[in-house]
Amino acid sequence: MEQLGLIPVDNLPPKIKYGLLFEHLPSLCLREKVRGRRPFPRDALLKAFIYKTLRRVNTLTDLTFELQSNPSICQAVGLNPYRTPPSIERYSEFLHATPHPILQDIRNQLGQSLVEEKVILGKYLLMDSCPIVVNARENNLKTSVSNRFDKTRSLKADPDARLGILIHFPQPFKKEVRYFWGYRNHIVADAEEELPLWEVTHPANISEVSQAIPMLQKTKETFSVMIETVGGDAIYDTEKILRFIIEDLKAQAVIPRNPRNEQTTPYTVKGNDVYCEANLAMYRKGKMTIKRTGVTYLQYSCPIYFGRDRQRHLLCPAAHPKFINQKGCNVLIRLTPSIRQDIDYGSNTFKELYNKRTSVERVFSRLLSIAMQDPPVKGLNAIRNHCTIAHITVLLVALAAKRSGNPDKIRFVRSFIPNFLTEHGK
Repeated sequence: MEQLGLIPVDNLPPKIKYGLLFEHLPSLCLREKVRGRRPFPRDALLKAFIYKTLRRVNTLTDLTFELQSNPSICQAVGLNPYRTPPSIERYSEFLHATPHPILQDIRNQLGQSLVEEKVILGKYLLMDSCPIVVNARENNLKTSVSNRFDKTRSLKADPDARLGILIHFPQPFKKEVRYFWGYRNHIVADAEEELPLWEVTHPANISEVSQAIPMLQKTKETFSVMIETVGGDAIYDTEKILRFIIEDLKAQAVIPRNPRNEQTTPYTVKGNDVYCEANLAMYRKGKMTIKRTGVTYLQYSCPIYFGRDRQRHLLCPAAHPKFINQKGCNVLIRLTPSIRQDIDYGSNTFKELYNKRTSVERVFSRLLSIAMQDPPVKGLNAIRNHCTIAHITVLLVALAAKRSGNPDKIRFVRSFIPNFLTEHGK
């Protein structure tokens, strides 16, 4: 091997030995091309992206400059320090062309190792999602775009991105709703160790509700953890999700009631009759079953519109706005027993478990601290790979901390490498 000037690379004094981190990283097991340009090792490119993530290098241009300026880092990630480092196009091609299941398999192997070494127990799982905003002019409110929030259109900058909702709390109990173009990273995390176990990225218009059951199923099947409790925001308060947690997983559901699922029309039951806010006996329309949920309700409607009280009243005596905006009030009394009856929302146990909900915010905080929310590329597969590499980085640091004798540092994503994993600190 030719020398770089007068100093062999082995004699360069790297302050941080990234090799001590990468020795715990599973191999990609990809076949290299036998034709065309001489390829760079795909494992080395993955390690370069992990280095980029840990150093919070924003762009692929900056990553190329870093490796060109630091031959010892080239050697640590598995690149030949005597060759020109990969170009921007090579890194971009890696994110766009690498099949996403291959990187998911790396993440699963790291998660399985953490489960086997008793770092992650998986008893209390949490579900949540995080927006990934793409770099498009539609997301820049300073630009002039006529149909900025038209969800039927496709972005020229990123055709795979979709319009989503971002809920922001500028002040306590003050909610603001914003729209953005991009994706969402959905996760299942371990609440005790604050580490992600499962993740998937979809366009922003894919609801969190549709991802909850598949993610929990994959987590259970992949890691064989003994799930005792599953928590999440009120958005996951659906009959199907609660029934899956309680009946299929045999776990406790710690999901608060969603006010949108509650009956909003005031009514009073007197004997066999239901009275509206105007103290009129409501018209019984009969039973109705919602096909999507299989829940049966007894439906009561406004007696002025549908009953005989039309002859006595021209307007609603209570001046209810629904009388003008729609055909009066409508009350649904549920006949099918609800799975929510099995949840003791007011118990101290439920409240104590729900207080652990904040740990998922810290999981995302660490992922965002290593630039998961700042993708350098566009396109669904590239964004998925970018997010999965962020998760791989978090799990790899946790595994290296455990195996290097620092089990209390498994969450030190930004500071573990420079402060503990040095050439004298292993």
